Amino acid sequence: MSTKLIDLQHISKSYGNNIVLDDMNLYIRENEFLTLLGPSGCGKTTTLRIIGGFENPDSGCVLFNGQDITNLPPNKRQLNTVFQKYALFTHMTIEENIAFGLKIKGKSAQYIKDKIKYALKLVNLDGYEKRMPDSLSGGQQQRIAIARAIVNEPKLLLLDEPLGALELKLRQDMQYELIRLKNELGITFIYVTHDQEEALTMSDTIVVMNQGYIQQIGTPEDIYNEPENAFVADFIGDSNIIDGIMIRDELVSFLGAKFPCVDKGFGENKPVDVVIRPEDVCLVAPENGVIQGEVTHLIFKGVHYEMEVMANGFEWLVHSTMMFPVGAKVGIKIDPFNIQIMNKPASEDEEAVGVEE
Repeated sequence: MSTKLIDLQHISKSYGNNIVLDDMNLYIRENEFLTLLGPSGCGKTTTLRIIGGFENPDSGCVLFNGQDITNLPPNKRQLNTVFQKYALFTHMTIEENIAFGLKIKGKSAQYIKDKIKYALKLVNLDGYEKRMPDSLSGGQQQRIAIARAIVNEPKLLLLDEPLGALELKLRQDMQYELIRLKNELGITFIYVTHDQEEALTMSDTIVVMNQGYIQQIGTPEDIYNEPENAFVADFIGDSNIIDGIMIRDELVSFLGAKFPCVDKGFGENKPVDVVIRPEDVCLVAPENGVIQGEVTHLIFKGVHYEMEVMANGFEWLVHSTMMFPVGAKVGIKIDPFNIQIMNKPASEDEEAVGVEE
């Protein structure tokens, strides 16, 4: 197992009466691509800024390779940050932009020249040394910002929504570039985004945050297939989230019908949240379904059809390669393995409280 590079211990941060982070504990391993994911205001960018040294926590400490760096300024930390706004110096050429940090460190002219060449090759922009930033596209400027960060050979690269300003196709291309760079350079990446697809595509580990708390930590597969609570299920991809009653182990009731499932340990006749992904809803002939409904909406998405089905007072979201036209009467079946049961939060506050590491 690779060693801990960053260890956040009991980090809290408030702005006035607004608690942004509340006793947060999190560690990041060497060579890991870890994504902080969550809605606006959940604390992900504040976490990144505390790691980078741009903010000080109110309490708690930041360890880097076991050393306390909580009060070290950003320029004394072995890391670099790439922001959404590329922050290139517009009056400098590309090579001058990339050389900036190396000159401050007093590196030799030949070392700097070699490093610029190496960095531009890594980001597939060889020969751009003499160009000015305003002559480049958004994607090229972002790659220069990344090149400027990696020439300093940081052990850790912080990326704060770096692809947010790019159009979709370019953003997808850059996702693959970042994965390639991470694999080639062996640098630890901490990435902030509110884009679920971006997080699922690139990450080794995803940390889902909400209201200053960690909701779940896991691989993209874990987060998608085994969400810890209804917030995570709803935030990562699409979900049907239904009020249910756990009758007993492996049997749940919702929408007036009983469904076998595989979950145990919830007790008997307990209120639960039932989570079913749209791709796990099977539409069949009405007489073959556990419950019956009618297709109310249909969109062709290329890979699949997206349908809405009104059944027993609930509007189901269904993804299927089979098309059922609007108005069609259908039955709904669900494999027991595809029904996920979650405890209902005891209060509104508890909905925001995450899991312990």
